[in-house]
Amino acid sequence: MPPGKAYDGNRMESMGMGRSSRSEGYVLRGGRAGAERLHLLNRVKWPTTEPLLRVAGLRAGMSCLDVGCGSGDVTLKMAVLVGAEGSAVGIDRDQSILHLARQEAEKQGLPVTFRTLDTEELAEESAYDLVFARYLLSHLPRPQRAVEAMVRAARPGGRLVFEDVFFPGHVCYPSNAAFDRFVELYQAVARMKEGGDAAIGVRLLGMALEAGLEEVRVGLVVPTFREGEGKLVTQVTMEHIREAVVGAGLASDPEVDSIVGELGRLADDDRTLMSMAPTFQVWGLKAGA
Repeated sequence: MPPGKAYDGNRMESMGMGRSSRSEGYVLRGGRAGAERLHLLNRVKWPTTEPLLRVAGLRAGMSCLDVGCGSGDVTLKMAVLVGAEGSAVGIDRDQSILHLARQEAEKQGLPVTFRTLDTEELAEESAYDLVFARYLLSHLPRPQRAVEAMVRAARPGGRLVFEDVFFPGHVCYPSNAAFDRFVELYQAVARMKEGGDAAIGVRLLGMALEAGLEEVRVGLVVPTFREGEGKLVTQVTMEHIREAVVGAGLASDPEVDSIVGELGRLADDDRTLMSMAPTFQVWGLKAGA
């Protein structure tokens, strides 16, 4: 594609990259802008999430819970996979993004339930056959509490499935200073604004074992791209953390502009390779079946 063609103002807006509001206290933007970023992320990530859910045991007739569901992309796909005999529920703390998720469920004619709920407020016990969380735990100051709440929500013998990032493991070839700065800034602002850990992926196994899961399995995926919208993820994400980064004094608006522009140039160059954050996949069974 010609340089710059995919990155004009209209395209930036369509990806939710205009300077708009974000959820209070959250590093990444919420609402419609956040939903557009999450739609992009899911389109790129679903080819590795779907096989994970299947190998973890997702099948027709199951009751499923998607924790920190965001725009509901995975929740809706889970609803299709479990069919009319099953059920799918998504919870998230962002009311505005859940409103959009409900609209999409209605549009697709899927009987999905979305509830506004913080993860630590999840009080259900032994209610679901499969509980899933993707890219949630890295944002939480007390991720082990969230894991324990999810385990409680699963039925004895139920499946728990987690996916989360190991941000330092990003790949960019040739190496690029703007890309490295993006990786640095994301990790720094996640720690400062939320008390999160953008390298939590390597900790998931230990967290699952500490929560008492059995038959725990581990995988690692590093979606890497020469071309296509997978290469947009870093640029879009950098724009979405702009307010948090600038507000925390980690970088200026002009520096963010420079990084976003350079990430767009890299994405437009089919001689470069860019990865999403390496993602650890951990799944296991709740004891007591």
